[in-house]
Amino acid sequence: MLFLNGPCPGKTDHRGSCQRETHYKPGTKMTDSKYFTTTKKGEIFELKAELNSDKKEKKKEAVKKVIASMTVGKDVSALFPDVVNCMQTDNLELKKLVYLYLMNYAKSQPDMAIMAVNTFVKDCEDPNPLIRALAVRTMGCIRVDKITEYLCEPLRKCLKDEDPYVRKTAAVCVAKLHDINAQLVEDQGFLDTLKDLISDSNPMVVANAVAALSEIAESHPSSNLLDLNPQSINKLLTALNECTEWGQIFILDCLANYMPKDDREAQSICERVTPRLSHANSAVVLSAVKVLMKFMEMLSKDLDYYGTLLKKLAPPLVTLLSAEPELQYVALRNINLIVQKRPEILKHEMKVFFVKYNDPIYVKLEKLDIMIRLASQANIAQVLAELKEYATEVDVDFVRKAVRAIGRCAIKVEQSAERCVSTLLDLIQTKVNYVVQEAIVVIKDIFRKYPNKYESVIATLCENLDSLDEPEARAAMIWIVGEYAERIDNADELLESFLEGFHDESTQVQLQLLTAIVKLFLKKPTETQELVQQVLSLATQDSDNPDLRDRGYIYWRLLSTDPVAAKEVVLAEKPLISEETDLIEPTLLDELICYIGTLASVYHKPPSAFVEGSRGIVHKSLPPRTGSSESAESPDAAPSGAPPSEQPAVIPTQGDLLGDLLNLDLGPPVSGPPVATSSVQMGAVDLLGGGLDSLLRSDVGGSPAMSGTGFTAPSTVMPANLGPPPSSGLGDLFDLAGGVGTLSGSHVAPKTVWLPAMKAKGLEISGTFSRQVGAISMDLLLTNKALQVMSDFAIQFNRNSFGLAPAAPLQIHAPLAPNQTVEISLPLNTVGSVMKMDPLNNLQVAVKNNIDVFYFSTLYPLHILFVEDGKMERQMFLATWKDIPNENEAQFHIKDCPLSADAVSSKLQGSNIFTVAKRNVEGQDMLYQSLKLTNGIWVLAELRIQPGSPSFADLELSLKCRAPEVSQYVYQAYETILKN
Repeated sequence: MLFLNGPCPGKTDHRGSCQRETHYKPGTKMTDSKYFTTTKKGEIFELKAELNSDKKEKKKEAVKKVIASMTVGKDVSALFPDVVNCMQTDNLELKKLVYLYLMNYAKSQPDMAIMAVNTFVKDCEDPNPLIRALAVRTMGCIRVDKITEYLCEPLRKCLKDEDPYVRKTAAVCVAKLHDINAQLVEDQGFLDTLKDLISDSNPMVVANAVAALSEIAESHPSSNLLDLNPQSINKLLTALNECTEWGQIFILDCLANYMPKDDREAQSICERVTPRLSHANSAVVLSAVKVLMKFMEMLSKDLDYYGTLLKKLAPPLVTLLSAEPELQYVALRNINLIVQKRPEILKHEMKVFFVKYNDPIYVKLEKLDIMIRLASQANIAQVLAELKEYATEVDVDFVRKAVRAIGRCAIKVEQSAERCVSTLLDLIQTKVNYVVQEAIVVIKDIFRKYPNKYESVIATLCENLDSLDEPEARAAMIWIVGEYAERIDNADELLESFLEGFHDESTQVQLQLLTAIVKLFLKKPTETQELVQQVLSLATQDSDNPDLRDRGYIYWRLLSTDPVAAKEVVLAEKPLISEETDLIEPTLLDELICYIGTLASVYHKPPSAFVEGSRGIVHKSLPPRTGSSESAESPDAAPSGAPPSEQPAVIPTQGDLLGDLLNLDLGPPVSGPPVATSSVQMGAVDLLGGGLDSLLRSDVGGSPAMSGTGFTAPSTVMPANLGPPPSSGLGDLFDLAGGVGTLSGSHVAPKTVWLPAMKAKGLEISGTFSRQVGAISMDLLLTNKALQVMSDFAIQFNRNSFGLAPAAPLQIHAPLAPNQTVEISLPLNTVGSVMKMDPLNNLQVAVKNNIDVFYFSTLYPLHILFVEDGKMERQMFLATWKDIPNENEAQFHIKDCPLSADAVSSKLQGSNIFTVAKRNVEGQDMLYQSLKLTNGIWVLAELRIQPGSPSFADLELSLKCRAPEVSQYVYQAYETILKN
């Protein structure tokens, strides 16, 4: 401890307050400065001295300290020349340490690294093969262009070295050098030398040569480096038996890329690879499985060997399941693919996939999946008993999956359907909420698969209606009630009970409820007319979900114009659902089989889907089937269990789909004023296509939606047999009086100067922002105060908080002459790049003309981002207000506001701030309001109006929002709108 305020006490006292004694010379004056000076010249200085020591042991210790410092992240690059000097040693350990240091710092000190080149060259001719290999390995790891040219000669010698250890190291070094400078490797002929090494007498050299060539071939898929032929394949298979585990994996992966010329060669390779299945290393086993799965495609099923191979593949896969859970999971993911391709391999091994009590959840779920894939008539009783057991477990996710599995078994194995349904009914009787919900979801699918067979259970399902609280289960139950409405006496009451909280339901339930009630109406028109009117009104007028509104309008039009057609559409016969909907699509499955034992087989995605910047990934596929019997392939071989002719058409892979999207011929761009296009993007558009004005007309045909598009507006007539909706007729469908598409537009601030002429070589820009009928625009005034003409104007925005971007180019049709002013309205959209700005409403703009590029930033008022469908329904408002945490609430004061509550409400509504409810509490008016921003953020407000002096009132504003950083800017918008 330091006593900075005085000398340290002399002796240690009885409490041990000081642990050392300090002696002072008489007459010495003490100052505090001695604590801040040190005789040590620092750690680097000491290490430097030790590195230059004559004693070998001291030198080695110093290099170890340097490596230790480097490892923990200290910068010891200053010692580069001193460490390099230590290379001149016979001590292998010291040499290794120095080389380690070199690899780390050569990139940052390339000029210094060249000093070491001579030592490398010398070490490559050292009598000790370990030192020769070490030198060539290190040179390959130093990724400095200046050094690579010096590496060529030593590398050439090491590739032909008499010692196999040096040759195998040099082979990998070629791949590293190719990554740094591909051209150099090709010019120096290293690739040919590498190909020659495939015929090397040492199996490890062969394995490393294969690994290096495979690595190079991956980055250059067009080059035919691994030109495999029967002779080279024979050499690889000979080396396979004597390699290390890694070597065997490299060779097996290489074999998997080979295409045998006929089935005899394929069988020969399979016979020689089969012993690898009994290897102790799981990676070797999976690589062998990959080769066998691929070459089995070429074998005829009539061959005795084919059946033998199937039997040999099962035990190693089963053995993998006795490893630790993480390895089990990888094995299970691979087995999942194998079972989809060839279920016959493991059809007798169902028991190993039964779940153990101590399996982690990820292993349990994977095993469950494979159990269903292997389920057949022979083992279904065993599987069902097991699944019923799982459904009583404590792990909720696992139980859900088990209940779903029972349903999937019913769909897959028709003979078991009855037993599955009774098992599900037993589970429903347990009254465990989540079990009941999952059971109802799968019973819906069973009804789809076997119509008119198990409908007797509907009564039991209806008893559990009240306990359903999950969207999927509610939607399934509603579907069942709508589909079988004619068999359920009180179907209308059941559906009406769901309708009471329509707006609180999820979209999935709302859509299902709409369809179910329309089905019910078509089956029982006289009793349910009011109900169908109610649901159509809720879906079209009171909902802000476009999918729901569109479906509502389609049903409305169908019912009003042609009830017969409506019946044909809504009550059409449904196609039976397929046996297994979750099978991987066949072409993708074939590709994934080629990647068994890699990450792709765990993700169940091709490498191109998750490897970033993957240079030229080649899409692999299985070889085409050969042999006489393949044309009459048995149904067992089809992955879905269906005959091959019924398999789905080939779906392009993700990459291909993207390519197709980009290559779509979308036709010429629609010409027309840019403002129109921006308003289409912004949202206050008539989704029916007739323009807002056509909604208010009573003509049947409407008007064309947009000239040149070829669409005409559907009829806007009310359904004849339904009567008008409960509100004030179709004119109010979009609640025009309530502010959606309000034509008055929001408050527009006067223009201010954004870019003064003196900062922009004579160009002055003034502007403001406005929002009219859902379209945002930047209104600009450009004045030329220079002495030269300005032309070629363009504008660009930087990324900003709400993605504001120009929706059209800046169009100034004639050059801007000196002292001339032009006024432009630039349409904006909110689909640009997003980045949080400070302040949030900051917008950085660049304007270019023939003189220069000029930059300025401005603040846009947030109310231009308030959208027209920002009115929240009352119950939703109440629920959302409670749901948002109290810490997200912000309080503000607006003083001296000369407006009454009605005037405030009306003024704010002009800027898309909607009053949801109003009440008077003890003489104070309270307005509850909602608004929605273009990015979907809702803001809820409580506005308390306190009467002040006769003509002015003070307003208290409380804002609640899930993104509280928005509140300050919403308050500014309130103040701006109310005080102008």
